Amino acid sequence: MTEPRVCILYTGGTIGMRRTTEGFAPAPGYLAQQMAGLVEFKNPALPAYDIHEFNPLLDSSNMTPADWLKIARRIAAEYAAYTGFVVIHGTDTMAYTASALAFLLEGLSKPVVLTGSQIPLCEVRSDAVENLITAMLIAGSYPVPEVCLYFGGRLLRGCRATKISASGLSAFDSPNYPPLGSAGIDLQMNWNAILPPPPQPASLVIENTCSPLVGVLKLFPGISAWMAASFLRPPLQAAVLEAYGVGSAPDHDADLIAAFAQAEAQGIVIVDVTQCRQGVVNLSSYSTSAPLVRAGVLGGLDLTTEAALTKLFYLFGRGYTPAQVRAQVQVDLRGELTPARPPWQRHSGA
Repeated sequence: MTEPRVCILYTGGTIGMRRTTEGFAPAPGYLAQQMAGLVEFKNPALPAYDIHEFNPLLDSSNMTPADWLKIARRIAAEYAAYTGFVVIHGTDTMAYTASALAFLLEGLSKPVVLTGSQIPLCEVRSDAVENLITAMLIAGSYPVPEVCLYFGGRLLRGCRATKISASGLSAFDSPNYPPLGSAGIDLQMNWNAILPPPPQPASLVIENTCSPLVGVLKLFPGISAWMAASFLRPPLQAAVLEAYGVGSAPDHDADLIAAFAQAEAQGIVIVDVTQCRQGVVNLSSYSTSAPLVRAGVLGGLDLTTEAALTKLFYLFGRGYTPAQVRAQVQVDLRGELTPARPPWQRHSGA
C-alpha cells in the first residue's frame, strides 16, 4: 500500500508571516523554515508532505478570481501524485476560496483542506500548529472527497463556510449545514454529512476558461434606485443581492424594483441571499418579496454570500448563457445548498 503523501499549497496568510517594522508580513521560505524547526512536524504519525509556495505570497485580502483558478489548476497538475491537499490561506477571504474551489474542482475524489491561523506560527501563542497538523492528518488519512475548511477544531464544507470572527480562534462557521468533523481528544468524522465519492474512475477537471464579472449588492435602509442601477449594469453578468430576513426588499420603492427588472432584462442574473447569519430565503413568505419575483430575482435558498458569488463565477466561467445560469442557481451542485421541497411536501411531514 502506498504511503500517504500530502501536498501543501502555501498561498500566503497570517500563518507564515513574520514581524516587520510595519507589522506582520509574508516572507518567502519563512513558513517552511518554521515548520522544519518544530518537533511537531517531525512526528512519524504525520503523513509525508511537500510544500509548494506560491510566488508572490498573498495576504488574502489581495486574493482574486484569477488566483482561485491558479490554485485549482495547481491542484489538478499535482493531483495524481498526492493522497490529499492542504491549502494554506489567509482567513479574510478563505471562505470565498473554499467555495470557489468546491465548484472548480469537478470530479474531486480526494480531500482538499483549507486552513490557516489567526496568529502566526512564529508567535509563542498560536493556533497555527493545531490547525495545520489536523488539516494534514485529514488530507492524508481520511477519504473525504470534497473541499473542506478546517479551523478551530471543526471541519466544515468549503461551500458552506463563512468567517464569523475577526479575532477569535473559532473564526469560521457553517450556519446552515452541520460540521463534517470535529477534533477533540479524537478526530470524529460525520460521515453522514460528507459527500459520496464520484463514480469511478474519477478524473479531476477544470472547465472554467474565463473570469466573469460578478458582484455583491447589499440592501440597506435608504438605498436608492440610482445606487442599485449604477451597479446593476453591463458588463456586470450577475449579482448577489444581500436582502433582509427571508429575502425581503423595500417594495414601496417602485424605482428600485424597476432597477432590478431592468438589470434582468439586460441579462444580469440576480440571486437573493439573506443578510442574516443563518436561514433560508423564501420569496413567497412575505408580500414585500413579490415584486422581486416579478422583476426576475432568483431566491438563493440557504446559499452563503460566498457560495452564491463563486457559484455564479463558476457557471458563467464555463460559458453558460444567463438562461442556463438561472436554471442552475437552485440546483445543488456541490452540497452548497438545500434544495427547496415541492409545495406538496412542505406541510406533509415528508
